[in-house]
Amino acid sequence: VTALVSPCQRDSRSSHENYVMKEFSDVYEQQYAVALFNSVRFEIEGGGGTQSQLLHRKDPLAGRSIFSGNLFQYLEENRKWRNRFVSVPNSYTISLYESKAAHDRGLHPKVTINCAGYKALTSMEEYMELMNTSLPGIKAKVGSNPFIKCATQFPLILWHPYARHHYFCVMTEKEQKKWHAVLQDCVRHSNNGLSEDCTVQTPAFTDTVRRHRQAKGHYGTWDMMCGTPPQILANLGKMQQRQRNWMLISDAVYKQVLSQTTAQYEALVEACEAHRAPLDARLRTDMDQIITSKEHVSSKIRALVLPKAEQLLRTNIQPYISSILEALMEPTSRGFSEVRDVFFKELVEISKNSLNGGGKEKLGEHMERLSMLAFHPVKMQSCYEKVEQLNLEGLQQRFDVSSPSVFVSRAQILMREQMDNAVYTFEQLLNQSLEAQGENDMCKTIQRCQDRVLKKYDYDSSTVRKKFFREALLQIIIPYMLQQLSPSCSPELPPFKELIFEDFSRFLLVENMYEEVVLQSVTKDIMMAVKEAAVQRRHNLYRDSIILTNMDWAAKFGGDEPEGPAGDSTDGGSFGRRRKQVVSMIQLDGVPLPYESMSGSPKSPDSVNEIRDLINPKMEVVLPVSEEEQSDITNGTGGDHWHHHHGGWGAGGGDTCHHCSGGCPQEISTRQDVPADNPPAADGRQEAGS
Repeated sequence: VTALVSPCQRDSRSSHENYVMKEFSDVYEQQYAVALFNSVRFEIEGGGGTQSQLLHRKDPLAGRSIFSGNLFQYLEENRKWRNRFVSVPNSYTISLYESKAAHDRGLHPKVTINCAGYKALTSMEEYMELMNTSLPGIKAKVGSNPFIKCATQFPLILWHPYARHHYFCVMTEKEQKKWHAVLQDCVRHSNNGLSEDCTVQTPAFTDTVRRHRQAKGHYGTWDMMCGTPPQILANLGKMQQRQRNWMLISDAVYKQVLSQTTAQYEALVEACEAHRAPLDARLRTDMDQIITSKEHVSSKIRALVLPKAEQLLRTNIQPYISSILEALMEPTSRGFSEVRDVFFKELVEISKNSLNGGGKEKLGEHMERLSMLAFHPVKMQSCYEKVEQLNLEGLQQRFDVSSPSVFVSRAQILMREQMDNAVYTFEQLLNQSLEAQGENDMCKTIQRCQDRVLKKYDYDSSTVRKKFFREALLQIIIPYMLQQLSPSCSPELPPFKELIFEDFSRFLLVENMYEEVVLQSVTKDIMMAVKEAAVQRRHNLYRDSIILTNMDWAAKFGGDEPEGPAGDSTDGGSFGRRRKQVVSMIQLDGVPLPYESMSGSPKSPDSVNEIRDLINPKMEVVLPVSEEEQSDITNGTGGDHWHHHHGGWGAGGGDTCHHCSGGCPQEISTRQDVPADNPPAADGRQEAGS
């Protein structure tokens, strides 16, 4: 294949990539300084999201494997099918070996596949449709397929718009469904490649990618914003490079591009990190003046932009917000409800075991299987399928949303996190209860822990979904607004640069402040839309009611806050004394809420981080605490009660799921009688935030 790429083509491609990276690097260096400013400011001022009821484990996949088994692989070099042993470790990189013996002996795999950006397909019809849409000029038909002839009726294909395609098949439909779930899980995990813990590098990178695309006229969502930064950059360089013979040379070219972007991006990050310390020191010294300067310039930009933004909002956006939200909420809420049901069924199996006389050793085996439930591709598939029904048809074209896949993938990752949080919380509660009470009346102990965890899950599920809906609405609406406002607003922005002191110009970019003003203009509408949706009981969302009486946003994000009512507490510091906030988790029929929406006319915050803090305010959950639960666990306390090695789960064809042993439970018809819209368990604050 490499021979198909001539030296001239290779040089041309390399020159193009160097040009793209040069453009990217210039913008990244600017955005890095802005991201550092936002990070340091957030650190000084404090803040954060709502505190969760469920516990969170730091590294749930440590020392684990995900899946293994046998598949037939198509070898393009000789056009033959070969049986391969497939191993999926906790990195979710697919490794193919000559045999299981080769894997067990520690030999290098024949092929490794990083699934970021791929799609997992189960038919040649799907494959040909993607080929036709991704390669203009090719109109292939399944019957005359020149690429591959499947050995069975049950193909599995990993398709990528730029990288090499991989072809597999199995013998039965059941095996196909199982392996499709595994491949989809690998894609889902690999796509989620940007670390949220990197509070400077990640926002600098994502903002740079967005600006690069906007400069080319691409404002909407992008399906290939997936994987690690070098992979995303390789996709970025290929945006306009589709061609008829791309499939023939894709693997060689894509590897070359990925190698270049990896080296260049690492060098870029290293150079920016080398200058971080002096920038950080300057920020901490001049933070007050920088914020004051930013407020001054933002107010000028606001005067220019807000009238136009509000007009656009009234005519082209507000009429559609409820429709977008409804399209997001229905499948997402069904998916989270399915997570609850799957978790409950697993707990029913554990309860049945205790009733049938199973002792601690048998319980340990069940708990070992339960511990990896969130990462079991097959058991979680029914949850993921619910949200895959998300359909933005009719709205995609209006708001330039390429497909719902961006939102589907994000919702699925959140569902997996909530499942693992529920499992981990149950493990810790049960472990502590058994240590305190022994094995007496184990079934009742399990039931009590189960009820408490399910109520905690209901609360956290509501919180996570509302945050997801807000972020999704912003992700759909903001690019559309920027695109519509750009012709009239962008030419007016350069003069504002003269208002910024030269010493602060690295941290204050007019383009960023302009986007923040646009963000502010729509935030209130989005908050209100989600709040109104929370009132509809069919969505099983708890309703937040937050005390923000006469709240001054300027004080919250950079000055002293006026004294609150009796009972409020304040934290010292020149950057924002925070008032305690009371949350009413759910509105009961016929009972009025003691507090309604925000009063007064608060000023708008002036950065993306502050907007995020606004739409996801930090809440202190004030709940009654029973004497029995006063000594409840906190995150990080209590050891793991079960230390059994996990075995293999028997699946057809000798495949092994590394989450459980002894077979997966059958469908349980027993229903749990705790309503989904119950308020959280009265567990107090000692477990919140863990």
